[in-house]
Amino acid sequence: MLHFDHETALTSSRSVSDHLAIEYLLSDQSVTIHVAGNHLMTRLLGERDEYLRVIEDRFPKTSLHVRGNQVSIDGERATEAGKVVEELVIMLETGQALDSRLVTRTIDLVESNERPSQVFNSNVFRTASGRTIRPKSAGQQRYLEAIANNVITFGIGPAGTGKSWLAVAMALQALQAGQVERIILTRPAVEAGERLGFLPGDLLQKVDPYLRPLYDALYDMTDSEGVTRLMEKGTVEVAPLAFMRGRTLNNAFIILDEAQNTTPEQMKMFLTRIGFGSRAVVTGDISQVDVQGGRTGLGGLERILGDIDGLAFVRLGSKDVVRHSIVQAIVDAYESEGDSMNKLKEEKS
Repeated sequence: MLHFDHETALTSSRSVSDHLAIEYLLSDQSVTIHVAGNHLMTRLLGERDEYLRVIEDRFPKTSLHVRGNQVSIDGERATEAGKVVEELVIMLETGQALDSRLVTRTIDLVESNERPSQVFNSNVFRTASGRTIRPKSAGQQRYLEAIANNVITFGIGPAGTGKSWLAVAMALQALQAGQVERIILTRPAVEAGERLGFLPGDLLQKVDPYLRPLYDALYDMTDSEGVTRLMEKGTVEVAPLAFMRGRTLNNAFIILDEAQNTTPEQMKMFLTRIGFGSRAVVTGDISQVDVQGGRTGLGGLERILGDIDGLAFVRLGSKDVVRHSIVQAIVDAYESEGDSMNKLKEEKS
């Protein structure tokens, strides 16, 4: 384990140096952390101290120095940077592997007064290859908790925030635990600004291109034979949203993907399909509406349905993006441009 050296300063027998340690802590100027085990220390630093440099870049008036198994932190935000190091060591002790992206997310959470080790250590599902799926941001953690505790959960946010991926993981977990009898995947068949024309084949072949992201998640989490077997047995069902009309879906985990491309009528139809023992997750990105006329069934829903028990809305943002860091920068740039355009419209009006 690890500890801050100021912890010993809080014992009943305090020396002069102990009092100095307390003064340093209160002024947020200096913290020393001891890490037990060379194996942890090597993984904590990263190649050529890469991870320490990431921390210093985020705390520009703070410096980190390593001597043996001791990390000394000095500067204006030494205590905060020390919490980051402490959280990273806890994660290493639980078997997580660090990378620069995870270190950055850890800093984001510490700055938001969150405990990264609690967020990142929440296991959702273990894939067929043995990989453990976990939340990678505080927003994703809230999203997973909402799915676990509500009948219907709306996950709204930009591309790359794991909305569909985590929904599939929760569906497989519920199926594995016997909480539901089947998984139903659906989405509106709307092209992203293109007209693809007539699609050949049977129903599954026609819908397949639209549901490919959900298929990808299934194949990533289970082996291909497992997916084929589940679909042949009807345990996993794939259908376009239009085919939901008139059905009552009991004991099922239903995922409606790309919900921003539903019409208000389609959204009402879908939400009233939910039967006993079922759970539904509705995902969408309100900034990428392709439905004709822009009349989306996802817009304004929180105002209409927000007070209903058993129904939750979770909004994810750029800090929840888990793809390449450039995706987060792109999302931020578009949001900034959108804010500027809205401000300009308000000034003109």
